[in-house]
Amino acid sequence: MTTATIVADALDQHAAAVRSEMERLLVGRTVALYDMLRYHLGWVDASGNPIVADGGKALRSALCLLAAQAVGGDPGRAMPAAAALELVHNFSLIHDDVMDGSPRRRSRPTVWKLWGRAHAITAGDAMFSLAHQAVWSLAGRGATPSEMASVGCLLDETCLRLCEGQYLDVEFEGKLSVSTEAYLIMIQGKTGALMQAACQAGALLGRGSQAQVEAFSLVGQRLGEAFQIRDDILGIWGQAETMGKPVAEDIKSKKQALPIALALETANASQRAELTRVYTQKRVFARDVATVLTIFDELQVQTTAQQIAADAAAAAQRALDTTGLQNQAIDQIRALITFAVERER
Repeated sequence: MTTATIVADALDQHAAAVRSEMERLLVGRTVALYDMLRYHLGWVDASGNPIVADGGKALRSALCLLAAQAVGGDPGRAMPAAAALELVHNFSLIHDDVMDGSPRRRSRPTVWKLWGRAHAITAGDAMFSLAHQAVWSLAGRGATPSEMASVGCLLDETCLRLCEGQYLDVEFEGKLSVSTEAYLIMIQGKTGALMQAACQAGALLGRGSQAQVEAFSLVGQRLGEAFQIRDDILGIWGQAETMGKPVAEDIKSKKQALPIALALETANASQRAELTRVYTQKRVFARDVATVLTIFDELQVQTTAQQIAADAAAAAQRALDTTGLQNQAIDQIRALITFAVERER
């Protein structure tokens, strides 16, 4: 069986059940606000009519359930936590689109683009609140009060770390002195924290040993780093038809991602001057994008960034080795780690 097939099976295995868990939280909520949430999740169109659209990879919920399964637990017990993590992730995306002014996500207009920034912020807040509602329903799946409290505290701490990462991301905007080290600290919060929580919560609710829970926590952290770095690579070199957004979008928006940090650390005086000119001017034109891409190519930025992502993925695999577990769920997690650094979207 190929890695692609294993990944597809892993992501599809519990997708319907996670969606049902999220839908349950929205039952009876008829205020139009909730249709914005359903729209963002890919369940309805802008008029509230049911459709089948891209709702994202559901990677975090899959990791949570696979971790529970890997340590010998019932993934059904972790289902509310998986739904909570998916809702937190999507709340962050709605707000992220507002902050970045992104007009499209998953090949559709973003929530703020359709309903305005104020409503989009409220929609994100509602998604965040529903995530906490999901945690409280763990008791109905057999979780002990202690387990439920642990997951609740983990989710809140994760949200704080996510906010810290987002804060740093915004702080980095317009600055050409962001080091690779500072960038990695930022993504450990912005992306790594949620994947770390997914793996940790799953292992905890699957009632793995303390050592296994800690190992899965590290798996998620390093996987999150690899995933975000690959995301940065795709934001510049990804294909428009695959990504659902224009080519080299991160250059056009002057995003302070890993590629520009690497370039500025290794550029000569002439290259640095050109990068500084492009990233400090008010508007980036097509010719500027071409200039930046040429410099990135000269400095082998894509290759270096991909190697850093591969190193993070290898660290995630080593952390998984320390669990001493060998089963189908472990194989699926390994495939997901590989997918994180090889994916095209």
